[in-house]
Amino acid sequence: FVIMGDFKPAEALTRRRRATLAGARAATLQPMNGRSEAAYQSLVTADISLDGGQKKRDYSLETTRAKSKTKRRNDMSDMLSCHKTQESLLSSASGYKNYRGVLNWCVVMLVLSNARLFLENLLRYGILVDPIQVISLFLNDPYSWPAACLVIEMSLCFSLCAQGSFSELVGFLVHCINMAVMLTFPAAVVLLVPSMTSVGGLFVLGTYTILLLKLYSYKDVNLWCRELSTIKAKKLSRSLSCKSHIHTNIYTYEELYFVCYPGNLTLRDMYYFVLAPTLCYELNFPRSPKIRMSFLLRRLFEMLFFIQLLVGLTQQWMIPIIQSSMKPLEDMDLSRMTERLLRLAVPNHLLWLMFFYSFFHSSMNFTAELLRFGDRQFYKDWWNSESVTYFWQNWNIPVHKWCLRHFYKPLLRRGVSKMLSQSAVFFLSAFFHEYLVSVPLRMFRFWAFMGMMAQLPLAWFVGRFLRGNYGNAAVWISIIIGQPFAVLMYVHDYYVIHYRQEGD
Repeated sequence: FVIMGDFKPAEALTRRRRATLAGARAATLQPMNGRSEAAYQSLVTADISLDGGQKKRDYSLETTRAKSKTKRRNDMSDMLSCHKTQESLLSSASGYKNYRGVLNWCVVMLVLSNARLFLENLLRYGILVDPIQVISLFLNDPYSWPAACLVIEMSLCFSLCAQGSFSELVGFLVHCINMAVMLTFPAAVVLLVPSMTSVGGLFVLGTYTILLLKLYSYKDVNLWCRELSTIKAKKLSRSLSCKSHIHTNIYTYEELYFVCYPGNLTLRDMYYFVLAPTLCYELNFPRSPKIRMSFLLRRLFEMLFFIQLLVGLTQQWMIPIIQSSMKPLEDMDLSRMTERLLRLAVPNHLLWLMFFYSFFHSSMNFTAELLRFGDRQFYKDWWNSESVTYFWQNWNIPVHKWCLRHFYKPLLRRGVSKMLSQSAVFFLSAFFHEYLVSVPLRMFRFWAFMGMMAQLPLAWFVGRFLRGNYGNAAVWISIIIGQPFAVLMYVHDYYVIHYRQEGD
């Protein structure tokens, strides 16, 4: 039958099950005819179980057929439809964050636009780069080197702290006098010695300012150590003194060379701190295991390359724009002044970025690697700043640590409010900005001071009204536009004082 196709095995099995089910049901309907009640109950139970099994099989078959129909319907729907609920990629609700292509496009556009400006500059002014001219920025008189003499004398001011033994009051007075001399003496030399150039004066005052901040930190930390030793503290924090050690015959490098107060009061320890790329003193700095020569040479190459690039771009790009801006500034032509400001913003900002990389990454890492200084966090992600405060806290970590440790927190401990302490920090920064600009130029216009103090209302405005990308854009605009504005103001005043009077 199977071969001939006249009878299907599936149908035969189905009919057999139906016949068995019908027979069982008929048997339950017949009287017991002498059967026991238990036998009758077993027949009823068999009937119910057969019926339930059939229902389960029927339900399973119907479920399978329903799933098959649903799958066929979904497959058909997928074939006919091409839409689903989703957000646009440029919408914030989409969660899309991979904009590398847009960033590459911005870089390409920036390179092309600056290449056009640079070519236009070459066609208009020719080649203006003169490496020999850079020497005259440091040496006005080749037989008189006041800047170099001041830098050499700087070591005497610092080594004075380690000479002799004084009482607490006498030592404090000596430190105050020493720091006052370090602040005023180089400024007086820069202002009174005619052979001191502006660039040389800036280099000297910057070096003395760094040394002044280091000296203040050195004085504070050793004062804290004396106070702790006075109260017989057994264990000092790592930033003040050494850790306690377990007396074993095996020592690590850090354990072997750890120093406790007053064992740190040596010239070797002080001069290491003078050269270290930090402003905050510690008795035991973190040290790297060895000097990596490949890393050191890469940083050295970057330093030399960026110095040459900064000098060349300044001579070729910045100076012609500044010279062409003098006439609009004298005539107070606002439209042309704005145009010159925007023209100056691009090269000024590019040079500032190069300076940041060459100084905070290349040179400071070079010094740290040479001294095996372990803490290499000289900056954080200031480019992601969504507030002005975040930018000033993260673009210059050594200065921020010094202000936080030796100025801001001591003010808070003395009961000064948080807002007033922040304002004091900005005031101190504004003073040193003006000190480093006005004294080398031998004129006092307070543009740098007002620019720094203007950061306070700007920080309040950005923090209150702008968030996220808008705050980040506001920070970038303040950096790109604020700096060239201050540059133009100082250059204009310098030109009016020195060159227009000579012309008259």
